[in-house]
Amino acid sequence: MSSSAVPRRRPVPVSVRRVLLSVLGFQLLLALALTLVDSYRRRGKRPKPFPVIQPRPVAIGDGQVTTYTFGKDLYDDMLAAIATAQKRILFETYIWKGDEVGQRFKDALQEAAGRGVEVYAIYDSFANAVVSPRFKRFGPRMQVLAYPVYSAGWRFFDLRRYGRDHRKIMVVDDEVGFVGGYNIGTAYATEWRDTHVRVTGPGVWDLGRAFADFWNLHRRPQHGTRPLLLEATPDWEPRIRVHRNVPRLWMFPIRGMYLEAINRASTRIWMTHAYFIPDDDFVDELTAAARRGVDVRVLVPRTSNHVVADWLSRGFYGELLAAGVRIFRFEGAMVHAKTATVDGRWSTVGTANIDRLSLTGNYEINIEVIDPDLAEEMERIFHCDLSNATELTPEEWSSRGLHKRFTELVLRPFRPLL
Repeated sequence: MSSSAVPRRRPVPVSVRRVLLSVLGFQLLLALALTLVDSYRRRGKRPKPFPVIQPRPVAIGDGQVTTYTFGKDLYDDMLAAIATAQKRILFETYIWKGDEVGQRFKDALQEAAGRGVEVYAIYDSFANAVVSPRFKRFGPRMQVLAYPVYSAGWRFFDLRRYGRDHRKIMVVDDEVGFVGGYNIGTAYATEWRDTHVRVTGPGVWDLGRAFADFWNLHRRPQHGTRPLLLEATPDWEPRIRVHRNVPRLWMFPIRGMYLEAINRASTRIWMTHAYFIPDDDFVDELTAAARRGVDVRVLVPRTSNHVVADWLSRGFYGELLAAGVRIFRFEGAMVHAKTATVDGRWSTVGTANIDRLSLTGNYEINIEVIDPDLAEEMERIFHCDLSNATELTPEEWSSRGLHKRFTELVLRPFRPLL
């Protein structure tokens, strides 16, 4: 045999393969068991009331930004905007429940279409798989795009085609826009603590453009969905920026927006997130900020609606607490907001969580506002939320039981998947 021949690779021993498969199987079974136990514990339990801030508009240039922390207030204003629409409504949501609130929105949009308003609607089919097919039947005058469960087609190897449409946008007559974390459903109206904003002025155009770009990228002409063309506007509001992740184009600016703001922070970083599973760069930036004296606070739900995400999030607590990051846990109800404010000047509200799916996977949209008045309002909301939260101390964390440490360790390999 020639000395230059390449030696054959030895196959992985059967015993090693069995061990690896056993470990993976145990991890999956543990995740499933946690989910089932959590579901059982929640049966019949109702979320507790929580403090909220009344909507208050903040003037920014020629427009306003109004924050919402209670679903009913938001839905009332969204439905009022639909009722007064004259030209066009752009409506996009991740979850659209077929319940009382979901029906109110469907009826309002169909009524607007009936009186001659152009109505375009988008929802994610995977997120609404359990919604009745009857609810998903719309009148012929509405243009509806159901973002498919599987959109890769024969390009199953193309990772750019697997992102979900996690955005929540509504734009009416190019004059008022809504964006934030609220989905559409009865439970969200009173039982979940979330954050949304209403925008007027030049910033609305960017929200409309974000909707139109998604529509035109994914519309299906064979199903009769026509292109959506918006007129350009010369107006510009430099204090308001709209950032959108577009997996199909491999564009993920929201992550960069966050990292830049954290890197520039000099006094305080206050963040609220439903699912907090940061990557290494995020952890490094937050811990570095805390070590240089920045007041870093992270508010998360004590128990979210995704128990595995909770356990993955807890795996970061030790490192963050050791660096001086303060962690608060919202009590009695689900906090679903995706917000942050930095140094009393910079704020963001949107749909992106701090996890891999949101920052490098899904279609997401966040509004970034550089304005001290809005930052003051966001800090007021944060203080209100802290009145319903408890701080996790380093001593409490270090005294947690061995079974919790074991669960965090076993589930750690799932971090890149969520």
